[in-house]
Amino acid sequence: MKTQPFSLHRLTRRAALLAAAAALAGCGSLGSPPRAGGDIHVMTSGGFTAAYNDLRPGFERSSGRTVKTAYGASMGNAEDSIPSRLSRNEPADVVILARPALDALVTEGKVVPGSQVDLVKSSIGFAVRKGAPKPDISTVDALKRTLLAAPSIAYSASASGTYYETELLKKLGIEDQVKPKSKRILSERVGTVVARGDAALGLQQVSELLPIEGIDYIGPLPAEVQRVTVFSAGIATASKQPDAARQLIRYLNSPEAAPTISKTGLEPLTAR
Repeated sequence: MKTQPFSLHRLTRRAALLAAAAALAGCGSLGSPPRAGGDIHVMTSGGFTAAYNDLRPGFERSSGRTVKTAYGASMGNAEDSIPSRLSRNEPADVVILARPALDALVTEGKVVPGSQVDLVKSSIGFAVRKGAPKPDISTVDALKRTLLAAPSIAYSASASGTYYETELLKKLGIEDQVKPKSKRILSERVGTVVARGDAALGLQQVSELLPIEGIDYIGPLPAEVQRVTVFSAGIATASKQPDAARQLIRYLNSPEAAPTISKTGLEPLTAR
């Protein structure tokens, strides 16, 4: 059998090709964007959830980072509320919740002082089960009649519900008649409860009602008794990615984010 002559050039070329293949395998695929660092952990309350869910993918694409999210109420001691999550030292870089609750977390040492950025204004509205008659809530008197006539009312355990149970019913002068048939909902969207038929009427932030299937949104509270809540973002004191946290907050507060936010029933407070 004839022996092929040894070729140093052929061996060197083969080694170079093998090395290049190994390098590509280590990078994943040609053209994949490099990862920019560790994951970012976000805790957000319901009022900003719809807007956040729509905006998050764009930030991940532009930054090259992965954002991991935990959802919960701005206040209260439900197991999945943001204060409860932070008290268990769950990972958090950015927290997004009602401004008074955020400021309370600053006082408690859970959020970096001065890191708070106001993102949106949020109003409260009502919904009924899909196809049910829509009661009149266009004036204060109409709202009173609707609440008195409703067989059952569901409200949230967060900012809108706190206002309802501690202030609104008193303002309307119907607390004794209406509060006993009202149910405070923990760890679930009020709209979901209404869609199941477990409550005839539901009250929550408009941005939390609009995405729910199986309900019809009636409208906002009358201006005279409306309570507008500002939802804000801050950096957790335990953050392992504070620079990335600031980058995400700037993105959520940017003019480019405003149209997406507006579509969810919120008023953006865009940085100027």
